[in-house]
Amino acid sequence: MSLLGNILWLICGGFCSGLSWLIAGVLCCITIVGIPIGMQCFKFAALGFCPFGKDVEYGNGTVSVLANIVWLIVIGIPMAIGHATAGLCLCITIIGIPFGLQFFKLAKLSLMPFGAEIVYL
Repeated sequence: MSLLGNILWLICGGFCSGLSWLIAGVLCCITIVGIPIGMQCFKFAALGFCPFGKDVEYGNGTVSVLANIVWLIVIGIPMAIGHATAGLCLCITIIGIPFGLQFFKLAKLSLMPFGAEIVYL
């Protein structure tokens, strides 16, 4: 079932979602200091392309809190607004609700990606 969901996801906006994570990763990797942030973006690009059958678990840590603050100021807020807007638009119809929920999962991830791990269901 997740294969079908992921195929439909790519058609219904998932390609743009994964592409946004890839672009954020490339922009962050321009500087040496941003490489760890960019690598995290590349890891979550896979989730942006195929979110069905995967979940995100959040951990704690001082380094992840500091990195999340920098991320939030630089990239996180615009990306989260874009994902939340797409999720709201898809939740208007009954058929789009599963896709909208995946966009909300990515919006939360956009706000705090550090300390998060992808878990396969």
